[in-house]
Amino acid sequence: MNEIKLDCMYEACPIPLLKAMKRLAKMDIGDVLILETDHSCSIKNVVEWAKKQGHNVDYMEIGEGEWEIYIEKRK
Repeated sequence: MNEIKLDCMYEACPIPLLKAMKRLAKMDIGDVLILETDHSCSIKNVVEWAKKQGHNVDYMEIGEGEWEIYIEKRK
């Protein structure tokens, strides 16, 4: 299992979602993508998309207005 960080700070939707989709396509099952964002809209879009794709997903606020979204690739 590898952890890969993806910096999406200062990027508005849908750029973080598109970057996550592109990066996950290159990852192995069981790998975890950690997407860093300061755009709250990304939480809704990325989390909903990841759930629909069947990935395990969670997020947490790491600072004021900054979040990390954890996506474990499941298929």
